[in-house]
Amino acid sequence: MINYLTNILGVCFIFTSILDAIKYHWNASKIRSVHSSKGHSRKFINVAILNDVVRTAYGISVHDWYIVASSLLAIIFMIELFISIYIYYPYKNRYRHNFQRPNLFLYFINSVLPNSWAKKL
Repeated sequence: MINYLTNILGVCFIFTSILDAIKYHWNASKIRSVHSSKGHSRKFINVAILNDVVRTAYGISVHDWYIVASSLLAIIFMIELFISIYIYYPYKNRYRHNFQRPNLFLYFINSVLPNSWAKKL
């Protein structure tokens, strides 16, 4: 009986995880439609991805495949959001003739640093 209830809760957990992942897709779609990620936090998505990577590792270590499945699903859509924010970030020199986006590593480091330390991209 307990096993049966655990499986029902696991399926409910997967369903709500799908809804959780879809919210990242909606956010990425909105960024693509307005062609700007102004007002979207780069730190938020970095921390969210880190949280789900750790959650995935935990789920694998305790063999809880509901946690693993929900975390992997969220990570896929978080990466979509991360890429959308990266592409449509309001870079300082975006409309100049010789504009080049910073590489992903520099972009990530800049997004982790406090605003007073970070160089304006």
